[in-house]
Amino acid sequence: MSLSAVLDPSKVSEPYLGVTASLTGRGWSERLAAQKVAPETLREITQRLGLMNVAEPAFLDPLARFIAGRGITPDSLDTFIHPTLKALFPDPSSFMDMDRAVEAMLEALQAKAKICVFADYDVDGATSAAQLVRWFRHMGHDLTVYVPDRVTEGYGPSNAAFDTLKRQGADLVITVDCGAMAHRALDHAAEIGLDVVVIDHHLMREDPPRALAVVNPNRPGCTSAQGNLAAAGVVFVVLAALNREAEKRGLFAGRGRPDLMQWLDLSALGAICDVTALTGFNRALAAQGLKIMSQRKNPGINALMDIAGSASEAGKLMSTFHSGFVIGPRINAGGRVGRSDLGVRLLSTDDPVEAASLAQELDELNRLRRDVETQVLEQAARVAEDQGLWPSDDPVIVVAHQDWHPGVIGIVAGRLRERWHRPVIIIGVDPVSGMGKGSGRSQAGVNLGEAVGAAFESGLLLSGGGHAMAAGLSVERDRIADLRRFLNDYIHTHVAEADQVETVEIDAALSLKAASRDLFDRFDLLAPFGQGNPEPLLAFTDVRVAFAQAMKGGHVRCELLDDSGAKVKAIIWRAEGTALGDALLRPSGKVHVLARLKADDYMGRRGIQLEIEDIALV
Repeated sequence: MSLSAVLDPSKVSEPYLGVTASLTGRGWSERLAAQKVAPETLREITQRLGLMNVAEPAFLDPLARFIAGRGITPDSLDTFIHPTLKALFPDPSSFMDMDRAVEAMLEALQAKAKICVFADYDVDGATSAAQLVRWFRHMGHDLTVYVPDRVTEGYGPSNAAFDTLKRQGADLVITVDCGAMAHRALDHAAEIGLDVVVIDHHLMREDPPRALAVVNPNRPGCTSAQGNLAAAGVVFVVLAALNREAEKRGLFAGRGRPDLMQWLDLSALGAICDVTALTGFNRALAAQGLKIMSQRKNPGINALMDIAGSASEAGKLMSTFHSGFVIGPRINAGGRVGRSDLGVRLLSTDDPVEAASLAQELDELNRLRRDVETQVLEQAARVAEDQGLWPSDDPVIVVAHQDWHPGVIGIVAGRLRERWHRPVIIIGVDPVSGMGKGSGRSQAGVNLGEAVGAAFESGLLLSGGGHAMAAGLSVERDRIADLRRFLNDYIHTHVAEADQVETVEIDAALSLKAASRDLFDRFDLLAPFGQGNPEPLLAFTDVRVAFAQAMKGGHVRCELLDDSGAKVKAIIWRAEGTALGDALLRPSGKVHVLARLKADDYMGRRGIQLEIEDIALV
């Protein structure tokens, strides 16, 4: 197959294809041009790909463009295509306080002290805690687990939680995926004589909280250069450090050294579901962890795949889709609308019967979560429109209302961010106490965690923090309007105006005829996909809508046609009633379409379809 017409140099322009505002209001740009890749760099990548025999010659040029557009240099090409832990594993001691944390944990282990792992209630917290539970279990020591209730306790450690653990006889508490900003709670823990080790990845202040150790690659002064790790990835490095020191102390006598690779599926699951940048060492964790996950040896993961109807996929290589859209939402459901400890229990059990029961409960809770989410999403969109919050020129949209379930506000914020292409914070207010709990989702170029952290430092929030793409907060009802003004002023001041207008980066322009299964299969070379390494986004120019139909859930399926007569099936999610849906259901002429290639394996056909991301009028 010839791909000579796949990438059309004449279409490379700024803005790409002349699109300054698509139907979603976004500008289009070429990813390769944005990276300012020199022609000689592209040629060298193409040559090296050929020498590595990773693809047929016809696919070398487009693959080289996709790779170069992601900032991969010729020198880093091999580790990108073959990401291995051996090549990319950081020195655990490069993490600030790592050696101190390991010493505290091993001393507690050797003293047979009561150790509790205090975890956040999402997938990253559950996978982090499950890794520690399994390591200590191997060492003959059972950890207790404490996961705060999202509704009654909120995010992270609290004075009340530490009081409870102290009464229960805990000697050492290990917080995972939380704790880095819990200064008041950790001060209280120190006052009541409760030792704490913090393992986290969220943004934090210069001064760490009061603890035996604070291991966080995003801690100011940490030299690990691993700030893109999820907490589950940090925990995996902690386990490596525990293995190293435990071996020095002779603690493996009679039981053997734990094989950390068997738990790498948990690290990958946390990295993918927490939407961390899959680059460098984190990419290796995800890539190798998905291979372990594909073996289906974790009873909890296996039970979730079975109950989700994916039993027939046993033996098939797991992808970020399975982690992010099949397993992750079900684990999260326990912390969102059910019992917060269900995820940790599922991922740490070795009993298939218990795993099946927990998976069933989480699947049912996930159905309930979807119903609640739909209700809050509709209400939030209506409130924003009624209050004039959207459409508006504000760089961040803050929507608040009473009685919105705190378990779904983060998902709703993400859905509205997708719809409005603007950072969104959703706040649910308790009508009795007047306390608002908020969750936000951001976009490239706007560090929402930093902005929320600044609001906390200013005294507007009772708590708040996060990372670049997501943040959480607690705020009194009477301060919400002040918070909205503060965040918008902060982002106006700290983010360049060009970054406040979202731009979609496109990998290439293709003809419909070139959208083949062969090309899609070559994309495996670039996987795993996620934050920092997005799936190839392709432009299909001057196409017409040959057929379109609205589906249940507001999705629209269609068939696209170009002047050559080539036809390709396509789908766009939750688009009915939007400008994108209208352009397909009521077409008025030719359009440019941005889409990702997806497999169409229904009835064994091994075909291809497009998943539409954006549309621009010609």
